[in-house]
This record gives sequence, C-alpha cells and structure tokens, in this order.
Amino acid sequence: MNNSSMFTADRMTHLKIVAVALVCATLVAGVGIADRVTDGTMTSGRLQATVIKATAPVTAAVTDTSAIR
Repeated sequence: MNNSSMFTADRMTHLKIVAVALVCATLVAGVGIADRVTDGTMTSGRLQATVIKATAPVTAAVTDTSAIR
C-alpha cells in the first residue's frame, strides 16, 4: 500500500481526507456562528454604536528646540 502521495493514494484515503476536511470546516463554521461578543452593553438584543463627534481642529507643536552649531 503506497498512500504517501495524493497521486498514488487509493479511493478510501481520498474519502478519509475529504471527510476530515468536512468535519473541520463544519466545526470552524459552527464555532464562528455560535460565538457572540457580549460586554454587557446590549440593549433590546442589538449592539449600539458609540458616536464620536468631531470638534475643532487641533494643531500640535513642539516647543523644545535645540540649537545645532
């Protein structure tokens, strides 16, 4: 039996690989669907966005200047 390569593997080996891949994909999708991010800020089953309003523009300046001679 020479099942070390995908080209020389028999039908059962391919079936096992497909079955394991299907189980893993189902597991990852199930965890992704079941996972919920909750931090206690939910109201009426909906997530509320935090609104940040823009204020006046601010300029930054550095006052520490050093003289290079």
